[in-house]
Amino acid sequence: MTALRRLWTRDAAPDALTACTALDVGTEFAKALVFEIEGGKGIVRGVGRKRQGLAHMQSGTVADISAVVDNCAVALQEAEEMAGFRPEQVVIGIAGELVKGFTTVHDQQRVKADAPITEAELGKLIEGVQRQAMREAERSVTWETGLQSVDVRLVHAAVVGAWIDGYAVTNPIGFQGRNVRIAIFDAFAPLVHLGALQTVAAKLDLELVAVVAEPYAVARVLDSEQVRQGGALFVDVGGGTTDVALVRQGGIEGTRMFALGGRAFTKSIADRLELPFPRAEALKVDYARGIAGDRDAAVREIVGDDVAVWAAGVELVMEELAAGDLLPGRIYLCGGGSRLPEISEALADPAFAAQLPFSRPPEVTILSPEQIETVRDETRLLEDQQDVTPMGLAYQAIELGWSQNALDASLRRVIKAMRL
Repeated sequence: MTALRRLWTRDAAPDALTACTALDVGTEFAKALVFEIEGGKGIVRGVGRKRQGLAHMQSGTVADISAVVDNCAVALQEAEEMAGFRPEQVVIGIAGELVKGFTTVHDQQRVKADAPITEAELGKLIEGVQRQAMREAERSVTWETGLQSVDVRLVHAAVVGAWIDGYAVTNPIGFQGRNVRIAIFDAFAPLVHLGALQTVAAKLDLELVAVVAEPYAVARVLDSEQVRQGGALFVDVGGGTTDVALVRQGGIEGTRMFALGGRAFTKSIADRLELPFPRAEALKVDYARGIAGDRDAAVREIVGDDVAVWAAGVELVMEELAAGDLLPGRIYLCGGGSRLPEISEALADPAFAAQLPFSRPPEVTILSPEQIETVRDETRLLEDQQDVTPMGLAYQAIELGWSQNALDASLRRVIKAMRL
């Protein structure tokens, strides 16, 4: 059975995946999930983790390719041995301050309103959206780096929605109408970051099915009617970065990341208590669990100071994402850094909400693997909020295989043509 499964995953096209690996190359840990796909849902069969060295990752991006490959290989081997098979395909998450995700809306007035929309016409409209998004991403990354020219590449894209004369449609082909609107979410990253992950996959001898912006993966994994109807903000506090995604009116409007996460909290504890970094990390974890003992008060003061700075960063990011409109009244937290109680307390503080366009103080919920219905954990090793991100990456592989939408198919053809 294992041999047959390996053959199938090697020969299958990306849109026919039956098994895959999700690889979260995090600042603190490399995490691997080996899962099968059945009926549009994922079943996790194997889990592996390996701690990254302090110099291996910086702010969510790869700093030492060889070391990261070695760490990922250990995590993969653990997951594959547990699962009893090795998929040939992998989906990898990407993070970092210069990973830009936003939704571009493009309107077009058709000359012949009574002519049915053709596949070729739809392709041209989508191409216009993509070229507009690429120009915006290049401007943003060039301005932030201060460099005259940065090679920016498309990480992934997804259709948010389509409307004809104000009516929402899932497949515009064959419809008549004057005004066509297409909204597409795109994530872009500098080639240096994207290329490093492509090299990691190649050295691990895995076929890279997709690289996915991690805040997008997290925002998509929670299949909740509340989120679809009322929107939500997703905040992933990782080791090197904090990722924020805004879901509004049923679609992802944008993602932002900034370089402040759990490792910065650990460094403050190490510096102020004069501890080695590994001991400070262990003390931070104990504090989050409520077992820090006589150092509890000291750690609380240090973490409290850092979280105040962190919350100011989140405020700036959310203000940028809001773009003058009201923000949804729900915040979902995940990532290992969100174990610190001060994180959720800072977001639930009325003073935090008062600085942002919330209609009321937001309801803050810590995401757990049990809330994710699209990916089922058969290993019982995915226990808390740090495991949500790799589960989100797994769901992206499932979406790739099960999306039969004509808009998605047209988008894939346009992207393929633009990359040639």
